Amino acid sequence: MTGRFPRRVYGVGEEPDARASLANERTFLAWVRTGLALAAGGVALEALDLPVRDGLRLAAALLLVALGTVTPVLAWARWAAVERALRLRRPLPASLLGPAVAAGTAVAGALVLVGLAAA
Repeated sequence: MTGRFPRRVYGVGEEPDARASLANERTFLAWVRTGLALAAGGVALEALDLPVRDGLRLAAALLLVALGTVTPVLAWARWAAVERALRLRRPLPASLLGPAVAAGTAVAGALVLVGLAAA
């Protein structure tokens, strides 16, 4: 189909099983929701008057907002790579999105824990 965006994805290969494409889309949307939740958590952490040491609270909040901002961008790239692989009948590419979000969230949580103990 010529009018589909992005052409880099839809301009190659054959139409895959609709179930696989729809699952890929649901995963993309789940990552977008995750990004929104991370950003909201960072804003809430800074906006609420929690007994967390100021510098550590700000660092955790900034990390969560940054993760929330980058997650949808990486999710879009992941969606496109998976959709392209489906269309070309190639193995699905590895993803660093999950490990990156998990690691960043763990670091933010550790900052909050240390900040609670230091307050």
